[in-house]
Amino acid sequence: METVKIGIAFANIGPNVEPERACALARAAEAAGFESIWTVDHVVVPAGYRSTYPYDPSGRLPSGEDAPFPDPLIWLAYVAGATSTIRLATGILILPERNPVVLAKELATLDYLSSGRVTLGVGIGWLREEFEALGIPFERRGERTEESIAALRALWTQERASYAGSTVQFTDLYLRPQPRAGTIPIHIGGHSETAARRAGRMGDGFFPFGVDRDGLPHLVATMREAARREGREPSSVEITVSSYRTGDDALADVRSLAGLGATRIVVPAALFPDDVGTSLRQYGDRVIARL
Repeated sequence: METVKIGIAFANIGPNVEPERACALARAAEAAGFESIWTVDHVVVPAGYRSTYPYDPSGRLPSGEDAPFPDPLIWLAYVAGATSTIRLATGILILPERNPVVLAKELATLDYLSSGRVTLGVGIGWLREEFEALGIPFERRGERTEESIAALRALWTQERASYAGSTVQFTDLYLRPQPRAGTIPIHIGGHSETAARRAGRMGDGFFPFGVDRDGLPHLVATMREAARREGREPSSVEITVSSYRTGDDALADVRSLAGLGATRIVVPAALFPDDVGTSLRQYGDRVIARL
């Protein structure tokens, strides 16, 4: 089995909204050998929303409507200064809610200042009322997501960037600084076949969040077939999945998920108790050091 990367998910919510805890989590994860730290995203959560949250049987956000959701990029920028090697990732950022030109600048700046550590995980969103509050149409958000990905890459890689789509257009733009490695990896999240095909066609990674083990092989196969049809090497698309085990069976769980195609496993930060340094170090010894 090739070495599997291990990350921390849902890092910017719960107790980690507090600055001291945020830095303690990031430092401890880095010291324990975790490869990446992933943040989640909502700009606002409208009270009494009627949209269905797709990742919980209740159809509601488990955190509740009024739980803090720190901006994922600002949170990552804050902990970037307290770390030196751990990758800074969004898992996921709701891409069609952002202006891609502004977002390209924010991400390139964070990547440049953090010595090239940024990974952008994106999704199309599910909360219609949030889009309405932002004045952004909920419809065609998949199209806006794909065009925004192309626009971001143009701004990061072209000397003078131009892009012409139906939802975003620009000509001869200088965006400086550009990312340290010339671009930023973009991972596509989602639990549907559409998301899997999008990841295969244009993603550097696929994050099938909320998909159980029975459904994972089908989505992985769907992603890989889409990559082949696009003339891409399917194995070049990283696959990130979640594990919810931190005890004696955690290593077996990671190996089982790797057998289903995962190349990165992320463990929710909430699974580690208040003594985050000790619990992450124990996971590092029990799992990461044995991969």
